[in-house]
Amino acid sequence: MILAFVTHITLLWCSSPAEEPLRVEGRTMGTTYHITYFDKRQRNFQEPIDSLLRAVNQGINTYDPASAVSQFNKSARGIALRDPHLLAVLQRSLVVAKHSGGAFDPTVMPLVNAWGFGPARSRVPDQAMVDSIRAFVGVEKIRLTTDSLLKTDPRVQLDFGGIGQGYGADVITAFLRAKGVRDLLVELGGEGMAQGKNIDKRKAWQIGILDPNSTRDDQFFKAYVALKDRSFTTAGNYFNYREINGKKYSHTIDPKSGYPADLPLLAVSVFASDCTTADAWDTAFMVMGHEQTIEVLKTLPGLDAILFYTAADGTVATYVTPGIRRAVTLQP
Repeated sequence: MILAFVTHITLLWCSSPAEEPLRVEGRTMGTTYHITYFDKRQRNFQEPIDSLLRAVNQGINTYDPASAVSQFNKSARGIALRDPHLLAVLQRSLVVAKHSGGAFDPTVMPLVNAWGFGPARSRVPDQAMVDSIRAFVGVEKIRLTTDSLLKTDPRVQLDFGGIGQGYGADVITAFLRAKGVRDLLVELGGEGMAQGKNIDKRKAWQIGILDPNSTRDDQFFKAYVALKDRSFTTAGNYFNYREINGKKYSHTIDPKSGYPADLPLLAVSVFASDCTTADAWDTAFMVMGHEQTIEVLKTLPGLDAILFYTAADGTVATYVTPGIRRAVTLQP
């Protein structure tokens, strides 16, 4: 996500004198990134990676008033579509929006702002305000042409908070792969890609997923996952929420109801062949809830997930898709 938040997937890095990994890290999209890779030529890719991430931000970061998406959001009718990153993220967003039945929707920005999770100042919205905003939320309110991105209403705005960090991780991964790097671990704001293996340990990369009961001051793992050639993302309440009149509101907004998602699903980690797709789907799943998500996952080959949700007896229950079960180690 482009919104700043504490990373909810923690990478477990180990090194050995046999072959030291190279590490690059920094800040982008309101969060941090960490990259570990093995390169016999010992090349440092810090500068080109930072340059790539600046270009991504110039396309899709709503917190940058000069970005392409911000220009669209401020426009009355739309913009000429020249930014390749905006186009790439939008196209992938429209695919997931369609297949998720609108649970993921990139036009949710006005609702995100209204609930205080975007760059605009907000107040607590009442039902009338939510209903009025919902009138200009929906992917049918935008249209792509060969050279333009248009809107049907000046108030339509795009938000890529539920997909942008995954896309950024894919851009970095593609760059490193093009440079001949085959063994790498990219993590951007908790979303990332594991390619090849951890050479110095001679095994798959391993990530740790935070327990939903973790707090900022007391963070602990609920699961460990061994990955090779797969992306990983997680969506959940964790530390990114607003408290209004004693009630916590999730940063995940349901585009249909106009309200923050309020279901037993506490967190979901998604694994796919690319991080952009996984990132969008974890947002959709948080809106759907665990029961619908489990059914939808059966129709999505190549997509795996770990779900943590509140069971009827109040305990935290776990569901793991068969495709990744062997790679997962759950903690008691």
